[in-house]
Amino acid sequence: MQISSVNDVKIYNLSYGKSLPEWLSDRKKRQLQKKDVDIQRRIELIQDFEMPTVCHSIKVSRDGQYILAAGTYKPRIRCYDTYQLSLKFERCLDSDVVAFDVLSDDYSKLVFLHCDRYVEFHSQHGHYYKTRIPKFGRDFSYHYPSCDLYFVGTSSEVYRLNLEQGRFLNSLQTDAVEHNVCDINPVHHLFATGTSEGRVECWDPRVRTRVGLLDCALSSLTEGTEVQALPSISALKFNGSLTMAVGTSTGQVLLYDLRSSQPLLVKDHFYNLPIKSLNFHDQLDLVVSADSKIIKMWNKDTGKVFSSIQPQANINDVCIYPHSGMLFTANEDPKMNTFYIPALGPAPRWCSFLDNLTEELEESPESTVYDDYKFVTRKDLENLGLSHLVGSSLLRAYMHGFFMDIRLYHKVKNMVNPFAYEEYRKDKIRQKIEESRTQRVQMKTLPKVNKELALKLMEEGDDEAELAARKKKGKALPSILGDDRFKMMFENPDYQVDEQSEEFRLLNPIVSKVGQKRKKKLRLLAQQASASQQEAEEEDEAEGRASSEEESSDDDKSWVEEVREQRRLLQQEDRDRRRQERKDADRNTVLLEREQNGGEKTSNMADSKKKSQPEFYQIKAGEEFRSFNDVARKQKLQKASLEDRLKLEENSGTNNTADNAVGSKQLTFTLKKSEQQRKQQQAERDHHEERKKLRRSAGHLSSARGRGWGGRGRGRGRY
Repeated sequence: MQISSVNDVKIYNLSYGKSLPEWLSDRKKRQLQKKDVDIQRRIELIQDFEMPTVCHSIKVSRDGQYILAAGTYKPRIRCYDTYQLSLKFERCLDSDVVAFDVLSDDYSKLVFLHCDRYVEFHSQHGHYYKTRIPKFGRDFSYHYPSCDLYFVGTSSEVYRLNLEQGRFLNSLQTDAVEHNVCDINPVHHLFATGTSEGRVECWDPRVRTRVGLLDCALSSLTEGTEVQALPSISALKFNGSLTMAVGTSTGQVLLYDLRSSQPLLVKDHFYNLPIKSLNFHDQLDLVVSADSKIIKMWNKDTGKVFSSIQPQANINDVCIYPHSGMLFTANEDPKMNTFYIPALGPAPRWCSFLDNLTEELEESPESTVYDDYKFVTRKDLENLGLSHLVGSSLLRAYMHGFFMDIRLYHKVKNMVNPFAYEEYRKDKIRQKIEESRTQRVQMKTLPKVNKELALKLMEEGDDEAELAARKKKGKALPSILGDDRFKMMFENPDYQVDEQSEEFRLLNPIVSKVGQKRKKKLRLLAQQASASQQEAEEEDEAEGRASSEEESSDDDKSWVEEVREQRRLLQQEDRDRRRQERKDADRNTVLLEREQNGGEKTSNMADSKKKSQPEFYQIKAGEEFRSFNDVARKQKLQKASLEDRLKLEENSGTNNTADNAVGSKQLTFTLKKSEQQRKQQQAERDHHEERKKLRRSAGHLSSARGRGWGGRGRGRGRY
């Protein structure tokens, strides 16, 4: 079962899903039902509700118990019993059925119009009688008060067959060349027929005279409709005593009031396909019209679309089950579709369980994806400039992208690139011109894409052609340039080889050396082919081969060195790039700090301007140049020890600026110590002070003469 929603109207396709073959055993069917999810969800409302190949027409008996369908191949009629939900009987026929009708309340009286001009009658037990009409028939209607059958077809006459007398009566002579459809009003029994000239002729069966003529061809033309041929009448249906619906071969439906020659409403299907079926739904005042592609349900007063159904196969006929929301379709497919629309009415009595099933499904709705949405990724949104719509109701997240309305997508795409169609048109024209030029004399020209590669392939092709020409039986291999499988590589700019990429630079030495080897091998083979007739030169060629092997070994080493050199250059470029990135980052950081401190700098702008200008001072008596004093102090400082210099820098503070002779500045700074570091240093100083107090002095043991000499020398005592 498939669930779809059009205009918030739920439509249940009860025939959707896989059908099991008849020749499968019950055991195989049970196994498939356990494994296949689609078969498990399938609802087989009526068993074997299908035809071998195609179903042409389908009808429901007046008592609502039987459903009859005519199809092929072989031509047959099938009757289904709704009370048993299965096939009641099947009868094969001699030829295809063009139209059929049920004359009784049940299936006991059937009439079939065949494609070979035969009219066949069936009773409850089977075939009853068979007769023939003069011309090929297309449709017929039954007039209950007089028991007359009216046949229309490829003739200007309407044939009448009286079933009570069992004979043909005088025909109705019309002005039309051919007739396509006919119908009889159930209230006042007015007979109407639709012609191939786009007219509807109305006849009174009581006096057998024409009482009205409608020209529907001109009325069916609306604004913007392209006319290729004269519209003919393809469908006709009465509703009540005054309403009539007419379907044309160009896809329009016209609603008429029999008291007026102008249509009340014209509804276009916009498929330009003949209307095949017309039905009325009196409970909701709807018209159900169908062509081979779609079934449309719309209001007969306003023309507003109520809902629509678009099956997978082409439609041949549509039948609505009376006083319910179920309809059947005859398709160009073995399976006959069954649709249930709860909005049209309740389910029939014989399948009332569908109401409970649909109520349960509505309680747990499932998200559905429609064909009128476009899937886009984040990159597509950035290209279209719609990144700001992420999180809004216009985009619905799905997997790695979003779903958006196809109309919005096309509208934005046209705004972003309004000349897309013109570019596409120019490309097509250019392709057509190039295709026409292929018949002319071709010259060797390089393509626009991958010129270097094409030139290389052309040179290699010339070498191979030269080698093949020297050989008697040799054949050159086909060139890549002339192969259609690789033509996009020289036409599409996306296939352009980037010679500055890392992969190309690492692979190019290998490829170039392989190409050189190949050229050497081609030359060597050419020399061997030219010298094959001279036996004396074979030994010389063998020696040449040995030398070529030595050269190849040298080549192997050379391309390895080239690959290493390229790798080294790539690494160097990578380091330079990173260094440049760091410099750019530092520059951006400095600029950012300057922007943050912009307010402070603006306040001191006047002072900075003053400082930037040169100032002149008058030398007074007793003053000296400060810069010379600083130079002398720095020279003394350079002779001092590192400890003294560090102490001086610490005493000078965090910022120590000094002028040199050239005028540049020098900046030194110290980091601020944390509380823990200060406590640790204070503890160390206290410890050293404590150790100094406990230390015993050994100064009395020192001597001016050195170690071990004492006052008078070594080894002498005191007297």
